[in-house]
Amino acid sequence: MKFYIVDVFAESKYTGNQLAVFTGDRVAELSDTEMLQIAREINYSETTFILSNEIKNGGYDVRIFTPKKELPFAGHPTLGTAYIIQQEIIKNQVNQVNLNLKVGQIPVTFNYIDKAADVLWMRQKTPTFHQKFDPEVIASVLNLEVDEIDLTYPIQEVSTGISFIIVPLKTHTSLKKAKVNLDKYFHLVKNLEAQEILIFCPETYNQDNDLSVRVFADSLGIPEDPATGSANGCLAGYLVEYSYCGKTSVNLRVEQGYEIDRPSLLLLKSHRNEQQEIEVLVGGKVVMVAKGEFV
Repeated sequence: MKFYIVDVFAESKYTGNQLAVFTGDRVAELSDTEMLQIAREINYSETTFILSNEIKNGGYDVRIFTPKKELPFAGHPTLGTAYIIQQEIIKNQVNQVNLNLKVGQIPVTFNYIDKAADVLWMRQKTPTFHQKFDPEVIASVLNLEVDEIDLTYPIQEVSTGISFIIVPLKTHTSLKKAKVNLDKYFHLVKNLEAQEILIFCPETYNQDNDLSVRVFADSLGIPEDPATGSANGCLAGYLVEYSYCGKTSVNLRVEQGYEIDRPSLLLLKSHRNEQQEIEVLVGGKVVMVAKGEFV
């Protein structure tokens, strides 16, 4: 099998979120157990498997694995895999690549500069909003004080295919010092669909950016993720739902991963359409790092 390593939501090599992508005739022959074993061997937050180089039902069949389990959808694997399909399978400029994932078909659109792929955009599923949480409980999980949470907005479970608990904080100081209490975290999520937590604030490392984000996913074996497209899609929907930016649409630059030395940049666009449904687009760049062969 051929494999590729790319950095997603990256402005340059060795930033963003790492992804391994597997292609070749043997991929379709792998069992679920073998895919999981390979994901553990790679040990990135996610590894993807392109099951065939042929289009089926309008898209390419792809599966996504963490070192612990298969996921129905994830953001940076969707962008990174679409990039590999365009670069290494199609080998021509195309406007869109569709991925057939467990959650359904996800389209990824391409922008080009001088014939080179630049920003890729994925359209996520319409966000759904679920239970809200007691600030005292969440503050305790994050080792923060309640008054460090921005209580103007709710702490809420949001999903665009995978559920995340969205937590608004007031300051960058609070965001940087947050540290998950694992006992309280696992007690919180043991009966929840949402197994991961996204915290955000309106202060940033880079003055060109609009929000700073961190994502904790210990239930997936990922203490902290450097760039999380699925979580930021949920955040984009949340920002529109609660008019966080003072309006019912957003077009933002979001930074993530600085605390773990993997600075990342995610682009968020979201608005309500004529049917009053929230549409979510998450974009970013993909950088090729390595290619090789599994034997």
